[in-house]
Amino acid sequence: MTTDLSKLTAAATKWDDMAGEFKKLETQYERDVHGISLGQTWQGLSADAANSRFGVTLNEYKAEQKEAKAVAALLRDAHTQFVDLRSKLKSVRDDAVKAGTKVSEQGYVSFDTSRLSDGERTAYVHDRSYQESARTAAGEWNQAIAAAVKAVADADDGVRIALAAVVVDSNSLDGTFNGFNSGAKSDVEEYEAAHAKDIATRINSGEKVSAADLAELQRSFRDNSDNKAFSQTFLNGLGPSGTIQLGNNLNDKAHSGNGDQQKLFRSITSGLADTLAGATRPPAFKDSEGKTLKYGTAGYQKAFDNWLKQDDGKFYTEWREGLKKAGVEKFDLDVVGDKIAVGTGHGQEARGYQSLVTLMQQGSGYSPQFMADITDDMIAAEKKDPDIWDLHGKFDGKKEGWFANDPVDGALNLMSRDPDGTTAYLDPGAGGKNDRLEYLLKERDWDTVDTTQWTGNIERTGGDTADSDARTGLGAALEAAATGHPPLRPGQDPWPVTPHTEGQARIMHGVVSGLGPDQSVPENMREPLSRAPASYTEDTHQILGGMGSSQYVNSTTDDGYFRDGDKVHMAVTQKDLAQFMRGLSDDPEAYATLHKAESRFISLEMEKIPQDATGFAQSNPLSNAGAALGAYSAIREDVINDERMTAYSAADWKSKMAYHVIGGAVTPLYFTTAGGVSIAFGDSIQRGVDTWAWFMGNNLKAEADTTANAGIADHYLNATNQMNLMVDSWADDRRDIDADARAGLKSEILHGHDRGANITQKYLTDTTN
Repeated sequence: MTTDLSKLTAAATKWDDMAGEFKKLETQYERDVHGISLGQTWQGLSADAANSRFGVTLNEYKAEQKEAKAVAALLRDAHTQFVDLRSKLKSVRDDAVKAGTKVSEQGYVSFDTSRLSDGERTAYVHDRSYQESARTAAGEWNQAIAAAVKAVADADDGVRIALAAVVVDSNSLDGTFNGFNSGAKSDVEEYEAAHAKDIATRINSGEKVSAADLAELQRSFRDNSDNKAFSQTFLNGLGPSGTIQLGNNLNDKAHSGNGDQQKLFRSITSGLADTLAGATRPPAFKDSEGKTLKYGTAGYQKAFDNWLKQDDGKFYTEWREGLKKAGVEKFDLDVVGDKIAVGTGHGQEARGYQSLVTLMQQGSGYSPQFMADITDDMIAAEKKDPDIWDLHGKFDGKKEGWFANDPVDGALNLMSRDPDGTTAYLDPGAGGKNDRLEYLLKERDWDTVDTTQWTGNIERTGGDTADSDARTGLGAALEAAATGHPPLRPGQDPWPVTPHTEGQARIMHGVVSGLGPDQSVPENMREPLSRAPASYTEDTHQILGGMGSSQYVNSTTDDGYFRDGDKVHMAVTQKDLAQFMRGLSDDPEAYATLHKAESRFISLEMEKIPQDATGFAQSNPLSNAGAALGAYSAIREDVINDERMTAYSAADWKSKMAYHVIGGAVTPLYFTTAGGVSIAFGDSIQRGVDTWAWFMGNNLKAEADTTANAGIADHYLNATNQMNLMVDSWADDRRDIDADARAGLKSEILHGHDRGANITQKYLTDTTN
């Protein structure tokens, strides 16, 4: 905090001055000494010998200037880094003080009781929870300051490595032993990369690497993963094959040995993955007005293509091409080779792309362009060889699920972290020109597990099967792509009225129309895909109710959406939607997600009915609501009566569905949609939204018996009971609704229910399943 950093730039100036003085000596020496051996007055063997020796000396004068200028540049680089990092440290310290703590000169943070009023101090002394929260806050600021100090120490270590390396003669064939460095570099990070590459090379060659070297590799990644001079120099030094091999060696160590060793190697592996992300991230392209171009747009693609033609884009192009070759090669990885103890499959190897995605899963910050490119390259490889990822044994669960034996699914999971990028990747586009969604939903072979069968003492190859986590990544990617937000976590509910873009609606339409006719959705996709249409409940309500605009089922475009002013709506047929929802509903939690969103939307719609509304304005929303709930009743009955139900008994299905309905986040998840609208998930937000779920929840919590829970769920899932509750809750606060009107409205919603149930039942019998 007190060091005079200007001394670094002052020293740099003196090194530049030194280079200038040696330039003068070089000129004098070349004229008065080296030049003699080139003249006509001195010839023969002695002249040749002298010329050779004089040439070495002349080159040393030149090398000294290169070295001195490089040292000057390194010192200025150090100055820039230290000024920036110290500024960040001061900022963290100032923020900690503003937050009510005091920071010692040694950087220790404690709660500042001197700033409390007498009343606050008394409360602090007597309130243990107050003291605990103060200690927690101080601890968090301690960690923040420690991290800022660590960043300075990391940078200082990098400068030390660079200054030690810059004075080492990099050319052993220049006629000198330990002479000046003619290959001196001017960037601290390039020296750190070279040092890190040396450690990585020794790891790959199987040499024993010291704890100090491992700590240095960890520090280098931590300090420089976002620095392109470091990340690209390091990865170029190893090449795609060497990087994949290093990732495998690190993962072998990270999943064996003691806890401390595992923690260290996982940290290094994560650093390597972040380094890959930084090296392959294109710059932020701007339009003529200075606005950042978005991946997937025509402007972005043009700017990206132009960038690839420039020197700055050379690394990206060459590395991707190198990955295409290394990605299909085979590499040793313990978890794969040791999977089968004896017999067929023992000693098998991982493909490069499998190892690459396994590595990438431990990092973050990948550009949507890089994710799209490597996923396309993997799909191209598997189209040539559909069994390219097949291995003996399953790689799923907590123990071995970390290995991305299906690298395409793993890449899709990574992609889902960036919803806009995922939308751009999967969007079929106008006219359906992009076939990625169709391929992943309908064409791809997801069975990546080779099996064998024994006939007596002979082992024969059997059919392929799928891991228990197959399509997990696809489900996450589709949820993100169709909704515009990252996959929701447990306890978070989709909000039924969410704005969507054209691309999102096209994807949702493609999923519904693609999977609907089968009335079957793969298990790992049911929950994420239930959260997607739940965010379109404003549209599905109109489609199921059959009372909305004809554009919902017959859009004016062939792309599965239509516009109503600024709003984008999904368009799909009643039949496809009902059959798709039936496929999702094999999972009780997926059904609950859809049903809960529909019930919330109905409550929101009822709240919008104006006071003193009569006739169609009053009855139409209720009739439509009844029809939508009738569709859910038909789906529910079809699930419970279906002979295919093997994972659940009818009672289990009802209980799990009911408990999921009354679950959900207490604190809403906020995010801003592509249209700039802020949406909150998981909160009632409006009075009366969760009335039905509240009544059911109270009764479920009072009963522990499974059969009783199923009975309670039956009672509240009964459309008559649910709709009566919803109408009564809404009408209780309406002075314009008397007893006769209330009865009439209940009759209206029940008639709608019968209509919706009858229509949906016909769709659900129209199947070969």
